[in-house]
Amino acid sequence: MSQNDLLFLVVTLILVSTLVIVVVNLFRRRGGGGSDDGRAGWWEGPWDDDDRRR
Repeated sequence: MSQNDLLFLVVTLILVSTLVIVVVNLFRRRGGGGSDDGRAGWWEGPWDDDDRRR
């Protein structure tokens, strides 16, 4: 196995892994699978509740 073959395999593995991650994230975002646990995204933290008047 030459150095070019090894480089090709590593680049291919990185590209395939990236593609799988993107597809899984798109599938989860559209609500295609998994249970909805009611949690908000990381940008909507508990600090939003602190601004409300009591």
